[in-house]
Amino acid sequence: MRNIITEKLLERYKVYLTDSEKSLATTSKYIRDVRKLMEYVNGQNITKELVTEYKEYLRTNKKYKLSSINSFLIAINSFFVYMGWHNLRVKTYKVQKELFAPAGKDLSRQEYKKLVYAAKRKGNKRLAMIIQTICATGMRVSELSSVTADSVKKGVVDIYCKGKHRQVLLPGKLRKMLLVYISGNKIKGIVFCTSSGKAVDRSNIWREMKELGNESGVALEKIFPHNLRHLFAKVFYETNRDIARLADVLGHSSIETTRLYIMVSYGEHQRQLDIMGLV
Repeated sequence: MRNIITEKLLERYKVYLTDSEKSLATTSKYIRDVRKLMEYVNGQNITKELVTEYKEYLRTNKKYKLSSINSFLIAINSFFVYMGWHNLRVKTYKVQKELFAPAGKDLSRQEYKKLVYAAKRKGNKRLAMIIQTICATGMRVSELSSVTADSVKKGVVDIYCKGKHRQVLLPGKLRKMLLVYISGNKIKGIVFCTSSGKAVDRSNIWREMKELGNESGVALEKIFPHNLRHLFAKVFYETNRDIARLADVLGHSSIETTRLYIMVSYGEHQRQLDIMGLV
């Protein structure tokens, strides 16, 4: 039997992922990653050797990071399991855990405040509130649709994400600001919504944040919603040094994931060593 990927198979796989309650983002990524393999093999019968060749192609020709290649392989292997092509699965690369965060990638408190001020100066009050809500709670941008007028009044947001439920507390100051925003805009349901009442699209939030670059003076590569979640994680951990509690707040199943959020840069680690004064 020939192993050939077609658009019809991808459509069936997409339905399977949806029925398996994969998130929209995960489903889109898996389909996109499998389609990349489909384009590479270009109608050929897929063999284990061909998949192994593709794995090496991603590393040597495309120069992808090993962690990125692993994410592609996970998606491809998932598709193979769905198709019953178990013999085509390939192993992911073993990647040593990174000790330091990439320099110049994380937002500082000052840069975060600059983004908020820039949004206000541009007259985009909704964006200013979105930035502060993500950064003050650590919630994902995809979870903003859970912030409703009722939840703000209660001070607790119930979030159902990736098959899990958790409650996110709203800091007192943020809650007061949101109540004023809700009242001023006569909001009844979802707080961050379009004129039609639907939750704002994550791509629109990403684009609006990028537009703050010139106004704020913050480097564009630092301006994206998930970086606000990282800033929350670092400040939270600096405050209480409880990584298990931080994992619960962020909604992580594994502390290993949380660890990536609180890695310090090489320079910061060097300063910590110097402060210890052991030589």
